[in-house]
Formats: sequence, structure tokens, C-alpha cells
Amino acid sequence: MLRLGYAKPGSWASFWAILTLVGLATRAAQRADVGGESTGTSINHSQLLLQRLQELLRQGNASDVVLRVQAAGTDEVRVFHAHRLLLGLHSELFRELLRNQSEAVLQEPRDCAAVFDKFIRYLYCGELTVLLAQAIPLHRLATKYGVASLQRGVADYMRAHLAGGAGPAVGWYHYAVSTGDEALRQSCLQFLAWNLSAVAGSAEWGAVSPELLGQLLPRSDLVLQDELELFHALETWLGRARPPPAVAERALRAIRYPMIPPAQLFQLQARSAALARHGDAVADLLLQAYQFHAASPLHFAKFFDVNGSAFLPRNYLAPAWGAPWVINNPARDDRSTSFQTQLGPSGHDAGRRVTWNVLFSPRWLPVSLRPVYADAAGTALPAARPEDGRPRLVVTPASSGGDAAGVSFQKTVLVGARQHGRLLVRHAYSFHQSSEEAGDFLAHADLQRRNSEYLVENALHLHLIVKPVYHTLIRTPK
Repeated sequence: MLRLGYAKPGSWASFWAILTLVGLATRAAQRADVGGESTGTSINHSQLLLQRLQELLRQGNASDVVLRVQAAGTDEVRVFHAHRLLLGLHSELFRELLRNQSEAVLQEPRDCAAVFDKFIRYLYCGELTVLLAQAIPLHRLATKYGVASLQRGVADYMRAHLAGGAGPAVGWYHYAVSTGDEALRQSCLQFLAWNLSAVAGSAEWGAVSPELLGQLLPRSDLVLQDELELFHALETWLGRARPPPAVAERALRAIRYPMIPPAQLFQLQARSAALARHGDAVADLLLQAYQFHAASPLHFAKFFDVNGSAFLPRNYLAPAWGAPWVINNPARDDRSTSFQTQLGPSGHDAGRRVTWNVLFSPRWLPVSLRPVYADAAGTALPAARPEDGRPRLVVTPASSGGDAAGVSFQKTVLVGARQHGRLLVRHAYSFHQSSEEAGDFLAHADLQRRNSEYLVENALHLHLIVKPVYHTLIRTPK
């Protein structure tokens, strides 16, 4: 369909005025050494230029193409009077589409058609305002028309809002898989792993695909109350999704039954609908869990290969594995606390405890930055400033007595952020077994700033987790 775009009276003058502004701004910015000055003076008319471009789009002045955007499955059509030059600057597809015609009919999904005005505005002004529900359709439009800068911008927005707990992580994960956006997929996976309790209790949980569930269940960095909570969440998902038996049985075998106390295992076998339906598929795992709890870990290891993830705790929030710690005004001074954890996951060790001492310092200085008051020649050197320090968290056992012999401990520190009334995990720092602190703990945090992303009402919300791992049983995965 060929049709000439319309132009309002005097509109060509407006269009050429904008181009003249561009030329003036460019020449002014490049001018240097005028009147003997060592550097040139920059004259910046960029905001005025943006205003003129917005007017150009809004009024249709000097338009030479017409885009008719039809929402798929409806008779709704939105008409945009645009400019071939500006569309083609951003999009090779538009450049080819409009090479020999001045009117094009574009079929778009309903959600994409609803935000097409924002998409076109970005092509003119280089900016737009995004809402959560608009992220996927805008990214889809940017991908379809090859606007790489908008693709990157929306993807960055999605990753940032995942970190803040605002984004629909499940829906965005499935979208990332469909588009091959690996960075977004990994960001969604990490958010879901760190906040599985919150997601499993939301409407999003029912939208989890078998593929996504298969990605989550093997992970050791899942954050939840305990393994029993994960089993109940899986059972809820099975009831809603009703997957094929093979999928259900594979998922049930990913539960770490040795991490569930025997009394709770008995209750599951008696009451669980999932185990009633698929119990034969996990009977060997349940028997192994009972045996693990009945014998000492060293005795159990003589008969079974336990160098697997089934015997490694995840990031459990239950009191047996750690404790929360809220630090008010964390930039003020050093703080300390202590807590106890269970020695090991085996029922044999259920009554044995390890006491941990924790030290938090908001401005710790590494040795290389600590003040040295004189050099070899006796010349005084300036002391390091407090702001040169960085936050530090040290977790050490209160004693190295026999109760902890033969056990190593993996430590994880979760940093929470409040979003829509919920406290979600925004950052996680893991300690190597032989270390007492995480070297990168809050390395980029500004605890002096009250609206810091790491603070909730000027308080640092931490959860300290200790995972006991028997030396002779489990090789720590790298």
C-alpha cells in the first residue's frame, strides 16, 4: 500500500529548524581556542532538541510515513505519523520496510500494540518510562525491530527490579528462555533461589514450568525455612501442574530427605498425597534417610557413598542452622553477637551444638591501608581515612573442642531488603570452609547513605547460616 505522508502548513520549516539546531549545537560544541581561550565553551541545546523532537512526533509535522499498528485478534488499529529518517536511524528493519513505501501495517500482539507509542517515543527521544507489566512487550518490540540500545536498557531494568524483589521472576525467566537472554535467565534463577519461600507462597508458583523446577531443585543455594518447606511447595506444584509421572518422580527424588528429621519423615509417609502416588519412586531415598539419622555419620559412611548433595544442607533459615541479626545504624560502630547451630544434619548429632561469635565492623582497614606513622627516613605519613575502610564480618567458633572435630562449616550471610512489605534476599555472601570471613562482604555498599539498597529503615538485615559438612563424607563442590 502506497500513500504519501501528510504535512501541516509550515511543518517543513519546523523540521528544518530542528536540523538547524542540531547543526548549531554540534558546531558550538566543537569550537575551541576562540578569543585566546585555552579550551572551547560548550553550548548545549540537547534538551531543546529533545523537546522539538517530541513535538515533531506528537504533531506529525513533516511526517513522510504512516504506521498502522493492529493488535492481533482485534480490529483495534493505532495510527502513528512518523519520519522515515528517524525510524531508520535506529532500526535496519524499519529502513528496509519503508524504503519503497510510505505506509505500513504492523501486526503486533496486544501487549506490544499497547506500548507501541512508548516504543516510537524512544526512537525519537531516546528515553521512556517503563512499568513492570510493560517490560516484556517493550523488550519484544526492541528485539523484533533490532533496537539494540532499548533491548539492553529494558534487560538492565528487568535485572535491577529482580534484585529489588519487584519483578515477576517466573514470567521473566520463561521469557528469557524463549529469547535466549542468558544473563536475564541467570538473574531470574538467582532471585528465585534466594527467595524461594516468598515465591512458593505466591501466585507465581503455579506458573513454574517443569524445566524451571528442574533447574531449581538441585541447587544448594536455595533459601527456605527447611527441607520440609521445599517438599510441601513441591507437593503443591504437583497438585496444580499434574505433570507426567516421570516428571513428578524426578522432582521428588531431588528432595534431600536426610535433611528432614525422622519424625517429620514418618508424617510425610502417612499423610502426603504425592508420596501415596509416587512413593515407590523414592522408597530407597527414604530408607537411606532413616539409616543416616539412626547411625553415627562415620559408621554410616562405612557402608554408603554419601559424597553427594543429598547430605549437604541448603541455606535453611530454621534456628538449627543460623540466626537473624538486625544491625541498626550500621555505619556507627563495631557490633558483635553470638548464636548456636546444630553440629551436623544427622539425627546422631541433633542434640550437639556449636556456638559462634560474630563481629561486624563498618570501616575495617586491610593491612595495606592501615596507618603507618613514619617511613624509613622518619617522615610522617598521613593516616588512612575512615572512609577508606570497608565493612567486615567475621564468624568464628567459640571453641575448637571435640564437639566440632571432623566437621567443617560452610558459612553464608544473607542481606535482606524490604519490597512491598516483604523482606527479600538481595545479596548473599559465602565463606570458604577454612575462612572466617567473606572477602567481598558489602564491598560496594555505602552504609552512610540512609536510602542505601543494603538498608531497611537505616538497618542492616542479615541472616547468618552455617552448613555443617562432615570431612570424611562430603567433598565440597567448587
